[in-house]
Amino acid sequence: MSVVRERRLPLFDYVGSSQAIINVSSVPQRSPFRYPGGKTWLVPYIRQWLTSLPMPPTEFVELFAGGAIVGLTVAAEQFADHVTLVELDDQVAAVWHTILEGDAEWLANQIIRFDLTPETVEAILSQTEVTLQEKAFQTIIKNRVNRGGILAHGAGKLKYGDNGRGMASRWYPETLRKRILNIAQIRDRITFIEGDGFQVLQQAIRHTDTVFFIDPPYTAAGKKAGTRLYTHFEIDHNRLFEITRDLAGDFLMTYENSEGVRELAHRHGFETRAVAMKNTHHAEMTELLIGRNLRWVRE
Repeated sequence: MSVVRERRLPLFDYVGSSQAIINVSSVPQRSPFRYPGGKTWLVPYIRQWLTSLPMPPTEFVELFAGGAIVGLTVAAEQFADHVTLVELDDQVAAVWHTILEGDAEWLANQIIRFDLTPETVEAILSQTEVTLQEKAFQTIIKNRVNRGGILAHGAGKLKYGDNGRGMASRWYPETLRKRILNIAQIRDRITFIEGDGFQVLQQAIRHTDTVFFIDPPYTAAGKKAGTRLYTHFEIDHNRLFEITRDLAGDFLMTYENSEGVRELAHRHGFETRAVAMKNTHHAEMTELLIGRNLRWVRE
């Protein structure tokens, strides 16, 4: 198995603590999305987890994929023979269908040619009768001009942005083009499913050579962030844990670090580990890793 390790900056920061904090700027940015709750910070842990397994998995499944930075990393760095991304949101799905099913170059060219102004953005986003590819283009624009990249209904647009550039402050057409075409180059390693992650879990429940990364909307234990960040936020967390408990293959979950989630995990016989990370605003936070065996976690 050939594994490419791209590290230009230190992987960990140590800020007034003995615990390592992931330096997200050290992780290759592969996704075309700015995604709320994105998991760039988790990539070093994903590498640790997968290299700790007795054998490389045949299939790696990322449920609730969103921006899919984890699955894209696994595919690009060949930590598994094949990667399946699963996402229910039709806007996000339009982008993955377009990139992975033959129209990546069209999308990349549309982005390069687009002159982003408030007027042109409104003209594109106001279109209702669109093809799948045009919907993908709309989604990329919306993701880049909305605050925090939020695609859910009611999300506001960037007003000031960086250096007063407004909604154009997150518009990097050349970077987006490069990321989209790079994904297209490895599309033979990736399958995209527009559908329900619960169904995919059930269908693969007996597959011993399949591993799962599960990052659901954070709405357990009264957490409300997911309700405003995502279109599909209603998750039966108890059922998710029950299905996961019965998986033949290994898995890794990420959740908010709350007492309620820890209790849910322990009730199903899982281990938990709170890990430090920095978000895109450099704020220090902790999230919870959940798995059957987390002895591979290095600090």
